[in-house]
Amino acid sequence: MKEKEQIHIIIADDHKLFREGLQSLLKKHTHIKVVGEAEHGEEAIQLLETHTIDIAVLDINMPDMNGVSTAKVILEKFPDVKILMLTMHDEGTFIKELIDMGVLGYILKNRGKEEFVEAIETIYKGHEYLKGEVLTNYIATSKMPEPKLIHLTKRELQVLKLLAEDNSSKEIANILKIGTTTVETYRRNLIEKIGVKSSLGLVRYAIDNSLVKK
Repeated sequence: MKEKEQIHIIIADDHKLFREGLQSLLKKHTHIKVVGEAEHGEEAIQLLETHTIDIAVLDINMPDMNGVSTAKVILEKFPDVKILMLTMHDEGTFIKELIDMGVLGYILKNRGKEEFVEAIETIYKGHEYLKGEVLTNYIATSKMPEPKLIHLTKRELQVLKLLAEDNSSKEIANILKIGTTTVETYRRNLIEKIGVKSSLGLVRYAIDNSLVKK
């Protein structure tokens, strides 16, 4: 029986126990080697600069540099590295944004280890990997009309863009030279005005309407 080619990967997720769990489940799959792990995007980029990697496994929610921002940097600076998103977010807007960007695989954390291994093997060969609800949500979002831009004031746009770029309320307050409480008021008003449920919805809206740089 022909031995499988070894696939070198890194895992970027802000939960150490989760990263260790992935490494443990891959022990039986000797053709997949975890070269390194990162707590956030900046650490993932550092690993790519010092190691030869085939696949970067990224979560979306990470401190300092989230998975979406990290994917953009990897696609620009390391075009030979393939990306697999491993996350709890099943929203079609996220899936479409990342796949359209050039990410090859997207699976949810509640899937089994067999699907995780299958996803790695599939995108290693250069094929996209979307299954189940991820594929369903991607297709549904792809058929949606382009979102209409709601009229926002100059200050609201400033706050929204800074939120979408992963700035905290305190950081936004310092940048705009306003109070933290004022920033929180803007955030709540934006959630109501745009019609989303959380700050995550604001980020999706900003991405969908190209209010943050690709």
